[in-house]
Amino acid sequence: MIIYSKLLLTAFFWGGTFIAGRVVTANAGPFSAAFLRFCIASVFLGLFVWRNNGNLSRLTVKQWVLVVCLGMTGVFAYNFFFFKGLGLIEAGRAAVIIATTPVVIGLFSALLFNERLTGLNSIGILLSISGAMIVISRGKLNIIWQGGLGSGELFIFGCVCSWTLFSLIGKTVMKNLSPLVAIFYASCVGTMALFFPALIEGLLNQVHRYLVVDWWSLFYLGFFGTVIGFVWYYQGIQAIGPTRAGLFINFVPISAVLLSFLILNEPLTTSLLTGTLFVCTGTYLTNRPAA
Repeated sequence: MIIYSKLLLTAFFWGGTFIAGRVVTANAGPFSAAFLRFCIASVFLGLFVWRNNGNLSRLTVKQWVLVVCLGMTGVFAYNFFFFKGLGLIEAGRAAVIIATTPVVIGLFSALLFNERLTGLNSIGILLSISGAMIVISRGKLNIIWQGGLGSGELFIFGCVCSWTLFSLIGKTVMKNLSPLVAIFYASCVGTMALFFPALIEGLLNQVHRYLVVDWWSLFYLGFFGTVIGFVWYYQGIQAIGPTRAGLFINFVPISAVLLSFLILNEPLTTSLLTGTLFVCTGTYLTNRPAA
């Protein structure tokens, strides 16, 4: 029962990252917000690694190359797109678009690693893509074909692409490294890569202007949204398996949409709710194991 509670809270925490991210972008640039988020995350990830492992694994040259790729895709690129996009569009819409990521990962896993897709998996892919298109176009699908999409949606789609790359690279990295150690290394690499862009963006001149709510949001993003969410999710995988643990991801866009409505007063439009239903159903069907 405890592990299911942790997985449900993880989905809630991840849904809350969109609200926290939306708050932070009011005063912080995307590189600055990402750098501060992963400064916090790296410290706590290091403490978890020390407590669980005692010391860090020594990496081979190949592992270092792959870990750098993890940091540049899952930390540097993803978080730039995440904060940039949240500065332009609503948190709920962003969450539903990003919720298609497991579907995109499943599709590319089938193409690159010959993982089997069943008929239901294929239907799930179509449903998720359709749901994302409904949300992106606000229910007016003709806008997509006319090139009327905003830059905010395109930045958020960049999150989908960068996390897909991160996940596919991670399939190789985590054959020889524990997920916690791999994520810690990737977090450190991404944080260092974000440092100079954050300085150029004006971090030192702007950081004193951040409000208390900005610092609480950054702490939430770094600790609850990154560290606790990651640790509890992988505890769930170890306890009940990846298939059942993965089902809880479906609650992320739902919690994000509801929290956006309750905290940020974002509207619950028909297109948003319809797209959320399509994406959640599609994600569930896509991640059903082949019989």
